[in-house]
Amino acid sequence: MTKEDLVYVIPAGQYGKEGVLALLEQHPEIKFVSLVGVDLAGNDTDEKIPISVFFDEYDKFFNATAFQTDGSSVVLPGIATLSNARVDIKADPGVNWFVDYNDGNVDPVTGKPVGTLRIPSFLRHTTGFIDSRSILRNTIDYVGEEVLKLVKKYGIKGLSVDPDDIEKIVFTTATELEFWVKTPSQDIETRLLSASQKMQEQYWQRTHGLVRTALEQTVERLEKYGLSPEMGHKEVGGIKAQIDDSGKLIFVLEQLEVDWKYASDPVQTADNEIQARIIVREVFRENGLEVTFQAKPIHGVAGSGEHTHVGMGAILKNGKFINLFNPDDMNKSFLSAMGYGSIMGILKHYEVINPFVSSTTDSLNRLKPGFEAPVCIVTSLGGETPDTPSRNRSVLAGLVRSAENPKATRFEMRAPNPFTNTYIALALFYLAALDGVKYALGSGKSPEALLAELSKKPGEDAEYLAKSRAYRSEVDVFENFTDAERSDMFGKAPRTVWENFSALDEYPEKIDELACDAFQKRLMESFKLGALSRWALELQYRIIPENLAKVISAKQLHAEGDSNPLEIERWTKINALRTELGRDTEKSLSIFSKIKKALAADDYDTASNLMVAMSDKMDALTDLYYEYSHNAF
Repeated sequence: MTKEDLVYVIPAGQYGKEGVLALLEQHPEIKFVSLVGVDLAGNDTDEKIPISVFFDEYDKFFNATAFQTDGSSVVLPGIATLSNARVDIKADPGVNWFVDYNDGNVDPVTGKPVGTLRIPSFLRHTTGFIDSRSILRNTIDYVGEEVLKLVKKYGIKGLSVDPDDIEKIVFTTATELEFWVKTPSQDIETRLLSASQKMQEQYWQRTHGLVRTALEQTVERLEKYGLSPEMGHKEVGGIKAQIDDSGKLIFVLEQLEVDWKYASDPVQTADNEIQARIIVREVFRENGLEVTFQAKPIHGVAGSGEHTHVGMGAILKNGKFINLFNPDDMNKSFLSAMGYGSIMGILKHYEVINPFVSSTTDSLNRLKPGFEAPVCIVTSLGGETPDTPSRNRSVLAGLVRSAENPKATRFEMRAPNPFTNTYIALALFYLAALDGVKYALGSGKSPEALLAELSKKPGEDAEYLAKSRAYRSEVDVFENFTDAERSDMFGKAPRTVWENFSALDEYPEKIDELACDAFQKRLMESFKLGALSRWALELQYRIIPENLAKVISAKQLHAEGDSNPLEIERWTKINALRTELGRDTEKSLSIFSKIKKALAADDYDTASNLMVAMSDKMDALTDLYYEYSHNAF
């Protein structure tokens, strides 16, 4: 038996009921069915149901009454409560189903690994469908219908297409997955990594040993699951692996990326991403390597993003696909009115989208200057003029376009990370795009007028975008502007999860413009409650204890009588920081204790401000102790 004998994917629409059951009869190694719902935090459920139940009760899997989960145990706060916790699960027949194999459990009859058929599903509460997949599905249906109405009413300036020829609106979406891989139980030397990154020693370098094997196997397995991989390669982070006397790699620490083709259905895109993460983690584990999808697993080194691509097109009645972002002449214009409206809508509303994209401390740790991650709300159209293409990697949203491949025109959103809930992010991107399209098409403005508004300087009047802000830059925003200038031009970046979610209260009109029956305010509020609860709990029970351990480990190294004034001066500063951070005195509480006290009182403003101060002082302590400890011998 080889793994070529296994079935990895059941494509949507390829089999009816009888075909699915006949296929499963031919593969008795598939012994379980898992209904995969996704809560508001992006967690996917995994219920093991014997395959015999699937054969006996096939139709019940699609009526949302036969199978339930405990909604109070997943992230649906304010909706699935202890007194109303039942959540029904309804299988989704409109997307690909994947088979997850367990190499550690071999079927004694067939000699094949036992498989679980994972069926993406929707979650229904007594108050309605409340899961991430249903939010995105309903949003896409709604946005598609509304865009089609707008196009039929107003047309699209800059793009010659007869609205009556359009059959339906489609959404081209894709994600890219970056991650770190290392040998387990490995200590990290940040400065070695930082030096390697600054010297640009890693990006697209040849992989070696176990990393090469695992990366190749990952790409091969993505192909088997129908994800159509495009490439796997090294990213900017990492250091050269160490080899023991037998030639085995014993010290692996590298950053990698894998990409696969976009899907025309955003829900399938997000489903594919979950499956890709499973594949990556499992393949590298099989090779004895540990994978982390954290946005910023290592301080001072490049984090891992998950750039998310959003596009919009139409299927014509003759079956032809056209990209609605494209102008008639791509050498003379950047975008059609539809394209300008879409990006203007996303930029205008990004303050209230950002909390849903970057909802964790880890994600915000990545979004800081110096590591090519975006920190402000700004776009690039890929050059000063359409005939001088370039690529600006310092912006939030970059236009990806090529006259040689007009079908692929799209915007790359650079803020998402591997733990961003892609279903929720895509729903909000497209709802914001719809708001911008309403303005762009309804105003009757030409693409040139829309470009002028998008390219406005701070203080210049604008009908749709804020007067006080700029929204476009074709230069590196880190190299060409100071921190203060960036904040004045493009808005100030939030420093904590609490600050990020405060935008929902600061800009209620923007939430009103996005909220709809497809993505209700109560679901946005539930997401917010869950994210803030996790932030507070992580701050108190993970971040503070981890920082306390670092404070305690920063011990005096010089001996009395065997030191010099510089050592004593450095240690005095270090010890003062240690006390300020972690030691209560008769005169004042430490920062750690103040944060705990603020959290206990639900004073999140104070806790958030203290968290920023704690982070700055921990960075200072780390740098000072490095200088001090490397001068001691």
